[in-house]
Amino acid sequence: MGRFNFENLVVYQEALEFAVRVYIITKTFPKEELFGIVSQLRRASVSISSNIAEGSSRTKKQFIHFLNIALGSVYECVPLIEISKRQGFIDQGYFDALNADLHKISAKISALKRSLSVPAKTRQQGDQSNGQP
Repeated sequence: MGRFNFENLVVYQEALEFAVRVYIITKTFPKEELFGIVSQLRRASVSISSNIAEGSSRTKKQFIHFLNIALGSVYECVPLIEISKRQGFIDQGYFDALNADLHKISAKISALKRSLSVPAKTRQQGDQSNGQP
């Protein structure tokens, strides 16, 4: 069985792994947070990979729009993991790891947006001049 093109994107794979980690970590959160921070953090983390996937099936302009939404979800996760740390739901180690993941994913989404924004003719000229995309 084949794969969808977006499944080959490293940023998609990392976003998916981030969401899986969020689900694992939030299983340890207090039950009274299930409909609060747990739900919000899970939805925001899933939104990152979901918007990358959905946007990949659209035009470049629409894909960039979906990448912006994914980036917004990355930023939404930042205060949620900070609150989780301050409430004692996660320790500094988990916070640092999740925060590092979010920084990497953010940088890769931004790089993907830039690559989609460059006109094809410019990319081809760049490829010919220095061998880089």
